[in-house]
Amino acid sequence: MWLSEIMLQQTTVAAVKSYFATFTSRWPTVTALAAADDAEVMAAWAGLGYYARARNLLACARRVAARGGFPDTEEGLRELPGLGAYTAAAVAAIAFGRRAVVVDANVERVVARLFAIGEPLPGARKAIRAAADVITPAAGAGDFAQAMMDLGATVCTVRAPRCLLCPLGGLCRARAGGAPERFPVKAPKAARPERAGRAFWIERDGTDGARAVWLVRRPGAGMLGGMRALPDDGWSARADGSGEPPIAAGWQAAGVVRHGFTHFSLALSVSRAMIAGDPPGEGEWWPVARIGEAGLPTLFARAAMLASETGAEPASEERMA
Repeated sequence: MWLSEIMLQQTTVAAVKSYFATFTSRWPTVTALAAADDAEVMAAWAGLGYYARARNLLACARRVAARGGFPDTEEGLRELPGLGAYTAAAVAAIAFGRRAVVVDANVERVVARLFAIGEPLPGARKAIRAAADVITPAAGAGDFAQAMMDLGATVCTVRAPRCLLCPLGGLCRARAGGAPERFPVKAPKAARPERAGRAFWIERDGTDGARAVWLVRRPGAGMLGGMRALPDDGWSARADGSGEPPIAAGWQAAGVVRHGFTHFSLALSVSRAMIAGDPPGEGEWWPVARIGEAGLPTLFARAAMLASETGAEPASEERMA
């Protein structure tokens, strides 16, 4: 229950299914996960996004293993790494049968429509949770929470809710008002800033003729923390990258990868070069033929695919100091 809820944070069921199967097969208990190598877990998570979840998953597993099991109350669960109000409530209610008020995006929508809560999000969340508390039963809170989630996912949908099929239709104030789709009311979205950065594909020919690319490990804190990646120019959510390469070489432009993060979008230019010897700093040579096994996050996996394409003509050539 804990693993599924962590994986489903801001991620669809369809995207999570294969990852959940992999994790439960490879690490079938929380103790096994606690003993796992950080790099292996991060690689197994690659492509699922929001990588802080994977770091918190490991930290939580180790905390739980050290204490001999999960706490069975909402309050105790909130003290674990990576468990916020929703996740702690969901695990307490569904896994341990505790009465807890579980409000995910689907439940939020159902309750906002049921009570016609007109305050815009996110300010409305306090009123929505209070209303959800009123209707949450003392017994069977986990079953109730899952029923409300399913109702939101399949009947009380974002667009074209199926009000004629809804078991709560006769009680729904938004339906009575004739415009259920306008709830929950959302504040206008702020435009996401656009950032520019550069990634560097540094390649050498191995002694056996096999191609290898230089990969680095991103810092544990921050975006994509702890993941293998191509070297880059220090771009972040707050600023563009410097554009400066890690070494002087005959760099060729391979193209641009565009990627959307939660709070900004990124245009990542990809440059490639062949070198002799090792670049400065910590890193590792990785066989190009096995780049799919490196566990690169989606952004860098796409950059690697672009840079490693054989027969592709570079867009331009430039010499960087």
